[in-house]
Amino acid sequence: MSSNLDALYRRVIMDHYKKPRNRGVLEDGSHTINMNNPTCGDRIQLSLKVEDGIVVDAKQEGEGCSISMSSASMMTQAIKGKKVEDALVLSKVFSDMMQGKEIGEDLDLGDIEALQGVSKFPARIKCATLAWKAMEKGLKEEEHE
Repeated sequence: MSSNLDALYRRVIMDHYKKPRNRGVLEDGSHTINMNNPTCGDRIQLSLKVEDGIVVDAKQEGEGCSISMSSASMMTQAIKGKKVEDALVLSKVFSDMMQGKEIGEDLDLGDIEALQGVSKFPARIKCATLAWKAMEKGLKEEEHE
């Protein structure tokens, strides 16, 4: 990856960290998921509102490193308005990306793509995937209700 692209990705990550999107708690959410990463202390509370198989709204709050918090911000943006199954597919694509697997060039991941460099730092992968694992847990509960 070029140094210009690295710098752009760092800016995107820091923008989401300093100005997180969808920060807060949904009072009328259908799911609230609390997760933490005991290794580094990152924690997230994810609130999801699912209606008729669609993620209508998503909010997140917590504390942690820039990777963890920016990933939560990006994830909530990415899943709002998506069908539950599409949000779970996106989570699988993100997980593959974190494992260094090639992702299809036809996929537009938007800001999420800025996190692809994390795959080079195994200790940071759990930081990036925390919010995604919380989302999966909440949406898989939705599928079983």
